[in-house]
Amino acid sequence: MTTSLQDGQSAAGRAAARDSPLAAQVCGAAQGRGDARDLAPGPWLHARALLPPPDATRGCAADRRKKKDLDVLEMPSIPNPFPELCCSPFTSVLSSGLFPKANSRKKQVIKVYSEDETSRALEVPSDITARDVCQLLILKNHYIDDHSWTLFEHLPHVGLERTIEDHELVIEVLSNWGMEEENKLYFRKNYAKYEFFKNPMYFFPEHMVSFATETNGEISPTQILQMFLSSSTYPEIHGFLHAKEQGKKSWKKIYFLLRRSGLYFSTKGTSKEPRHLQFFSEFGNSNIYVSLAGKKKHGAPTNYGFCFKPNKAGGPRDLKMLCAEEEQSRTCWVTAIRLLKYGMQLYQNYMHPYQGRSGYSSQSISPMVRTKFLNLQNSLVAMDFSGQKTRVIENPTEALSVAVEEGLAWRVQITIHRSQPWFHHKISREEAQRLIIQQGLVDGVFLVRDSQSNPKTFVLSMSHGQKIKHFQIIPVEDDGEMFHTLDDGHTRFTDLIQLVEFYQLNKGVLPCKLKHYCARIAL
Repeated sequence: MTTSLQDGQSAAGRAAARDSPLAAQVCGAAQGRGDARDLAPGPWLHARALLPPPDATRGCAADRRKKKDLDVLEMPSIPNPFPELCCSPFTSVLSSGLFPKANSRKKQVIKVYSEDETSRALEVPSDITARDVCQLLILKNHYIDDHSWTLFEHLPHVGLERTIEDHELVIEVLSNWGMEEENKLYFRKNYAKYEFFKNPMYFFPEHMVSFATETNGEISPTQILQMFLSSSTYPEIHGFLHAKEQGKKSWKKIYFLLRRSGLYFSTKGTSKEPRHLQFFSEFGNSNIYVSLAGKKKHGAPTNYGFCFKPNKAGGPRDLKMLCAEEEQSRTCWVTAIRLLKYGMQLYQNYMHPYQGRSGYSSQSISPMVRTKFLNLQNSLVAMDFSGQKTRVIENPTEALSVAVEEGLAWRVQITIHRSQPWFHHKISREEAQRLIIQQGLVDGVFLVRDSQSNPKTFVLSMSHGQKIKHFQIIPVEDDGEMFHTLDDGHTRFTDLIQLVEFYQLNKGVLPCKLKHYCARIAL
């Protein structure tokens, strides 16, 4: 009876141990205390009388410890209700929540090129904007920020280029590139980026603008611009364009109409009736590009091409190529499409150029210092350095006499102009026009170059009224001294620097003052 009871208790203990290791420990502890009322005392006393030798005792103790460790390891883990009160001995006692969180934004290396093909690699966060990248390059290279620095997307395999808007995410632009495409990001000035906000009369000629609703009286270019930014009304841009037929090399002249919903073309002359209008392209999932070599790359009838390209990577077959008759027409179409695509965002970029996401803002520079930089860039001041302290010469007569007395001796008249950023040495007329167009057809954009037809003369190339004009700088000799002139000797200059500085302050025989020089910067 005792044996069966003991066996029953042992069986119950083993069953409980299988169900719960904690119950097994409790059962084992009860048996270890020797609860003798239900167990026979004889065997227990004999076991105490017959003690094993010391070595065997140590071995049994080691086995018991090993078995106990195994039992503990087999216990299920119980979740801690207060994890913040516990910490590993190998970690800091302070909670990580007490420290500022590290910047979790992923970073990526991008490569930016300048016009002389020098490049610079930048490690930027994933949410950096085009304006942030420009600001970073301006600060690293110590350039003066006049809001004209721009990031361009260049696609050499199809000969296209576009301005990346200041608010666009650069990494998103790069994500649309194909793996085998050798596309590049260029950093240079674009004076015409927001020029339509300042002088809209140059961008919207009357013969290309009409209105969907009747208007009372004439509408100024400023009102046209306001209509583009409004969501309720909009002007229509219309005119003939050459369109490349899909899958063919031929081009066809068609009448196009630009509305807020997209670009349409008429299947019957210049008719604007809905039944004669056919949809050509929309703006939401595509970008507008300017063609750099339309005649050579795509067989276009003129060099004033532009096209719609889908955002996602695609081949030349996905391009919708168009071509205008003149630069003013192309500028009007491209500007209107930018305004319809981005609307008020463009105006915010123009009014608040320092708003960015990544913290690369020139707001870290003192506003007073920035104002001084801009003032120094846009004005020329006569200074007197002869005394212990420098002073500004405010009297024009005194300034002129000082200049004559010194004779501008600090300049080397033959070669000093070669170090100026506006001088471009031996470039062709076509290359000069390309540089000016790239940096914006704004009144007063200019450069000086060597004349190809006459090696002893120079040429001043400048932009005015959306056109590029060239003026020959002729050398004149008087009493054994050489001078430079633009007006047959009526106004003479000892060197090209003096000539450029004069026409930056005075219009003279030019259509406007010289304002912005074309420069090839190095990164």
